[in-house]
Amino acid sequence: MMTENVIAERLRQSNTEFRELEESHHRLDLELNTLQKRHVLTPMEELSKKQLQKEKLAKKDRMAEMIRVYRDHDQQSSVH
Repeated sequence: MMTENVIAERLRQSNTEFRELEESHHRLDLELNTLQKRHVLTPMEELSKKQLQKEKLAKKDRMAEMIRVYRDHDQQSSVH
């Protein structure tokens, strides 16, 4: 059985959507880190922070789903 890291690497190499999700997730992470370094956030910055967190989580969930589908498909292929 392949590990999640191996599957992620295969998806990185073969799947444009996965690569774009990963890059976007990384950019969102950098933006969030910048906001979190500030001691006080304005109400708009707080709103922005929450939106960035939701977007980042949605991308992470989609990547996890793609990994799960790849793993399930790989397991079915090896059974047949």
